[in-house]
Amino acid sequence: MMASKTTLARALQDAEQGRMGAALATLRVAVNRDPKDYEAVQIFGMLLLWSGELTQALHHFGRCVTAAPGVVAFRNNYANALMNADRVADAVTQLRAAIEIDPSYAMAYLGLTIACAQVGDSVAGIAAGRRGLVLKPDWPELSRNLASVLKDAGQIDEALFEFNRAIAKHPRDAGLRSGFLWALNYSDEPVSFAANAHREYAQCVRKSCAAARTDPAPDRPLRIGVLSGDFRTHSVAFFAEPFIRDAPTDCVLTLFSDGKPDPRDAMRTRFIELAREWIDVGALGDEALDAAIRSRKIDVLVELGGHSSGGRLGALDNAPAPVIVSAIGYPNTTGHPAVGWRIVDSITDPIGSDAHCTEQLARIDPCFLCYCPPAQSPQPALPSEEAPITFGSFNMTPKISPRTIALWSATLKAVPGSRLLLKSKSMADAGTRAHMLALLERGGISPACVDVVAYTAGLQEHLALYARVHVALDTTPYNGTTTTCEALWMGVPTLTLLGDRHAARVSASLLTAAGHEELIAHTQLEFVDKARALATDRPRLTTLRSTLRDDLLGSALCDQHAYAQRFHAALRTAWRTWCAAVCAYPAETAIAAPSVGGVSN
Repeated sequence: MMASKTTLARALQDAEQGRMGAALATLRVAVNRDPKDYEAVQIFGMLLLWSGELTQALHHFGRCVTAAPGVVAFRNNYANALMNADRVADAVTQLRAAIEIDPSYAMAYLGLTIACAQVGDSVAGIAAGRRGLVLKPDWPELSRNLASVLKDAGQIDEALFEFNRAIAKHPRDAGLRSGFLWALNYSDEPVSFAANAHREYAQCVRKSCAAARTDPAPDRPLRIGVLSGDFRTHSVAFFAEPFIRDAPTDCVLTLFSDGKPDPRDAMRTRFIELAREWIDVGALGDEALDAAIRSRKIDVLVELGGHSSGGRLGALDNAPAPVIVSAIGYPNTTGHPAVGWRIVDSITDPIGSDAHCTEQLARIDPCFLCYCPPAQSPQPALPSEEAPITFGSFNMTPKISPRTIALWSATLKAVPGSRLLLKSKSMADAGTRAHMLALLERGGISPACVDVVAYTAGLQEHLALYARVHVALDTTPYNGTTTTCEALWMGVPTLTLLGDRHAARVSASLLTAAGHEELIAHTQLEFVDKARALATDRPRLTTLRSTLRDDLLGSALCDQHAYAQRFHAALRTAWRTWCAAVCAYPAETAIAAPSVGGVSN
């Protein structure tokens, strides 16, 4: 007997509002009663996927494909589960099979755009996206996927064009706007243009209830929430760990994890142990996530994603906490009216830059970040004396902008016989590698002078690769962050050009905190001169290779306790500011938010 539409709708509603256990129980009964009720099986598989039960989800989706191989929707859902299980090549097979069965099935092109790129075939992914848009030209989700693949392939102008084309038709689509703003950080557009673009995000905000309010006592213990999709082995997590691990003893710390559950990830496990309360919110819709935050009476919510793929700004539209602070994961203003504060420092955001931000800036000098070096890493080593001078960059491909290429080209010309070593995961993609080498050649860097490394076996091998680099060259206008820290950790001096926006000043902040301001250039000419002087001074390079790690460990950049104190002092200041404002004005009449359950540890 097939489950009723009402039963299926209730299960979906339970899941979206955080009652996942009830939703799964309802569907498990329905599927056991009638294993051929494929509509119920599909929904059951989807909820299993949201819960991180990948093996069970794959079993049920695969069973449907075997039973009804001609149903393209079953193959599409199976492919989504395969992608979540990191079986992306198998997902591509299923999606291509769906298109062979029904070439007009647009959903398959949506997944194929991303899946092809993930298996190292961005050319096919871009082609799939364009084909899907021929079938369905006004599909914002497909435009977002296509533009994201273009961005990751280093085709920033093409990505921005696609975002703009779609935004013109869907100006209030928050996902499109966020994707556009994220890509904009890699471009050379003026700061004022980027600031205005971020302010325009406000038109995507949809308010339906009053902002949350808790007891406005300025000095009481705080309930602090941290929202992120990156509580896993990810650079954001490593930078966030110090302020989470060293939180004040009297605060209640709740971590809202928007990432897919993966019990194998050691970093995720560490965060679960650090939190007073851990809540998996990846399956919650924006309204339910808002309610989950409100129900815990969070005083200060720290969001770590902004417009990046790890962000959930849509859930903040109704301000589910009295104070919302953006930190670490996004290198720009959010433009979201509910985000009241942003953690920066006086180098990344000097006095006067406030005009480009919609938040109040909390400057936690000397640096807005704290680096946690890996527990184990190879010893720093300098290339042999016979090796050609090698400049290196291990930054992501989209950061290699035309301005960066011009800077690097002038540097290589200033040191005859020198080489450039690029290391980026996306360089494993033949289309991306060919595109980037063509850009370098047009910018005056011969491909014959470029060595490309896409993969290393792990972190140890990745760090050991710095033994081939004499001097690291930063990117602009989007600097390295983890990359800059890792180079210094491996004894490799990193040269940066001080820019005109937060993203272009991060390395300067890191280098200053590490005590090596001499590696900061203020003009292109100075950058080239510093690079030439360093690269040809073997004694100086030898000294740096043996001392940079100790310099880092003894610097403010690695002082995790002091950083946590500064970070939480900034949260307290933001809280006191809100309390003072609330006490000065009468409270609004609040509209009650719906209640929601949660999964806690």
